Order: sequence, then C-alpha cells, then structure tokens
Amino acid sequence: MTAQPKPAEPPASKPAEQPQSRPAAPPPPKPATPPPPRPVTPPAPKPAAPPPLAQSASPPPAAAAIVDLAGLETRLRETSAIGLFTKLKLKNEVDDLLERFRTFHEGRGGATLAKLRDSYNLLVLKVVSLLQDKDAPLARDIFTSREALWNLLADPVKFKTLGSASTRGLAWRKECAVAS
Repeated sequence: MTAQPKPAEPPASKPAEQPQSRPAAPPPPKPATPPPPRPVTPPAPKPAAPPPLAQSASPPPAAAAIVDLAGLETRLRETSAIGLFTKLKLKNEVDDLLERFRTFHEGRGGATLAKLRDSYNLLVLKVVSLLQDKDAPLARDIFTSREALWNLLADPVKFKTLGSASTRGLAWRKECAVAS
C-alpha cells in the first residue's frame, strides 16, 4: 500500500495587519510677504446702446405670436385633419365661448375672467390635439398664437373688433357645407 500524500494545509492565518498611520502632512508654507494691493481702477464705461433698427430681425412676441386670425380660421376650415362634424362642433363651442366673452364684457352673467381663461385654454388644447398628428403646422400656429388670441378676447376694446360671432358662424357653416 502506498501512502497517499497529505493534503496541503492552508497557511496559518496571520493576525490582521494594522494599517500604518502616516504622519500628518505639514501645512503648506505661508508666503513671507502679502501680495501688493491692486490699484483701484474705475469700471470701463458701457458702450452706448445701438440705435434701434428700422426693421427688427425678430418682431415683438405679441405681433409674431398671432398669425393672421382670418388666415388661421381659413386654414382650420380647409384642413383635412378634422372631419366636417367635428369642425361644426368646434365652431359651436367657439361661438358659445365668444358669447360668454360678450356677456362678460357687457357686465352681464356670472362669468369671471379666470373661468373664461380656463374654458379658452381647454378649447385651444382640444383643437391642437385634434390637429397635431395630421396637420402639425396648423397645430403649432394655433398653439403659438394662443396668448395673442387671448389678449384679443380679454380686452373689451379689441374684442369689439372681432365682429359678430353669429354672422361669422353662419357664413362659416355655409362654407363648410359647400366644401363637403
């Protein structure tokens, strides 16, 4: 019988080594003399503002935000992104909202400007959501025009320039019927 070798024994474990502590680093040396004080100089004069240009490259936001109201209305009528009955329903909602603004500006009814703003925002979002997939440029133009349109509706003087919703609505419905 041959003797089998003994399995190797694991080396005896050494006691855990203590980390050697390093001596603290000496603080950086301080300069022997303080730096000389800087001379005080008056601030340079600001250049004069450039003279206003006759035609600015970017028009003011209120003017740029609204794309022609009649143009938006025409594009909304002509878009194929919304069906005829949906257009008629939207037109009725617009007419109702315009009537609520009219009564508000006349001091009748219980509508507040905050309630009208909520109704207006919901209507704009509804129109934009109907358009966004099939007529994104029109949706973008309506969305970017929303503040300028709101300013027309909220201002009593500007609102009067919009005309009668009932006469415009009747003409719009006739155009939709002819288009279909």
